[in-house]
Amino acid sequence: MKKISQVLNWLSSLKIAILLLLLIAISCAAGTIIPQQESEQFYYDNFNKNPFLGLINGNILLLFEFNHIYTSFWFLFLLIWLGIALSVCSFRRQLPKLKSALNWIDYKSPRQIAKLSIAQTIKTNNPSKSLDKLTIKLKEEGWNIKETDGRIAARKGVIGRVGPILIHLGMILLMIGATYGSLNGKTIEKFLAPGRSIDLLDRNKEKGLTIELQKFQIERDPKGRAEQYRSLVNIIEENGNSKVKEISVNYPLRYKGLTLYQADWSLAAVTIQIDNSPKLQIPIKKIPELGEQVWGTVIPTKKDGTDPILLTVNNELGPVLIYDNDGTKLISLSPNKEAEVKDTLIKIINIIPSSGLLLKHDPGVPIVYSSFAIILIGSFLSIISTQKLWVLYEKEKSLIYIGGLSNRNLSGLSRKLPNFISLLNN
Repeated sequence: MKKISQVLNWLSSLKIAILLLLLIAISCAAGTIIPQQESEQFYYDNFNKNPFLGLINGNILLLFEFNHIYTSFWFLFLLIWLGIALSVCSFRRQLPKLKSALNWIDYKSPRQIAKLSIAQTIKTNNPSKSLDKLTIKLKEEGWNIKETDGRIAARKGVIGRVGPILIHLGMILLMIGATYGSLNGKTIEKFLAPGRSIDLLDRNKEKGLTIELQKFQIERDPKGRAEQYRSLVNIIEENGNSKVKEISVNYPLRYKGLTLYQADWSLAAVTIQIDNSPKLQIPIKKIPELGEQVWGTVIPTKKDGTDPILLTVNNELGPVLIYDNDGTKLISLSPNKEAEVKDTLIKIINIIPSSGLLLKHDPGVPIVYSSFAIILIGSFLSIISTQKLWVLYEKEKSLIYIGGLSNRNLSGLSRKLPNFISLLNN
C-alpha cells in the first residue's frame, strides 16, 4: 500500500503535470513545423538531406511517427498520462478539499479560535443581541449560518472549491475530444469547377450529402492580386432537400457535423473554338516548370494531331499565352478574342476557375466545445474565495471570540472583520 501511495503522489505532483504540459506543447510546436500526413517519399526527399534540427532524418522521423504527431503512440501516451495525473490529483487533493469545505467545523474552545488566521476578542454586556445582529448581517451578505448554543459558524464561497475540479475535468474532456477527433475525423480537399459536385458517403458507404459548386468568384485588388475567394455551394441531402450557402476565406460553413472551408483556388479548364468547331472545354493542369501559378495544356493545330501548340494562363482573367512546340511565343489572347495561329483560327471563349474546398468532419468537436465551457466555468469559480467565520460566547467572562480563515483573499476577510466586530460591540 505504501508503494501504491508513493506512485499516486508522484503521478499527482505539480512537477510531473508541468513537465507533461511542456512536452505536449513542444510536440504541438513540432507538429506545426513538420508537414503532417504526407507520403513517406516526401519525408525521405526533404529530411534525409536536411535533417530536422540537424539530427532527425526521414528514417528517424517516420520511425517515431513525426509524420502524424497528433495520432502517434507517444503523443497519445503523453495525453493519457496527463489525464491520469489530473484524475489522481482531483481524487486525492481537490475532492478532499471540497469535502472539508462542505463539512461544518464546530469550534467550542476560545483557544481554537485564537489559532485562526484572523482572530479578535470582544467584551460585551448583551451577547444575545450582539449575536443576533451579526447573524442577520451575515445572512444579508450571503453567508451560510449554523447556530449552536452560544456559537455561530458561518461560511461563504464554498462553491469556489468546485472550480479546480471542473478545470481538471474540462482538461481531461479536451484531451479525449481532441484525440477522438484526430483518430476518427476525416479531411477531404477537393477542387471543383462550377457545376461540378462531390458525393459524401456515410458510415454504410452510401451517399449521404452532395456538395455542388454553383458559382465561384475571385475578388482582386486594382493590381490584380487575389483578396478574397467566394463559393456558392448547394448542399443536397439524401432525401433531395437542398440549401444554398455562401462560404469564403475565414467564413466557413458548418452543417450537421461537417465544416466546409474556402481554402484555395485553381484553374480547371479553358474554353476555346478552333476554326468553326463547337466550343471545346479543354482541361488544364499546373505546370510548375513554368512558374508557381501557371496552368496549361498542349493541343494540336492539325486534324491529324500534329503541329502542337502550348496554351498557358496564370489567372482566370487571362490572357492565354500561346507557344510553338519549340518554346517560341506566338501570341497572347484575352477571353473573347481570336487570332490565326499556324493557319488555324483560335478563339478563347473563357477561362474556368475552380474552387479549393476543404471538408472536415471532426466528431470530437462537441466534446472539445463542452470542455472549453467547463474550463471557463471552473476558472470563474476558482476566483471565488472560500471564507469561514466562527463566533463563540464565553458567558463567565462576558467575552465574544471571533475568528476566520480564507483559502485566498485573506486581506478581504480581514477588512470585513471590523464591521462584524462593530455589530458585536453595540
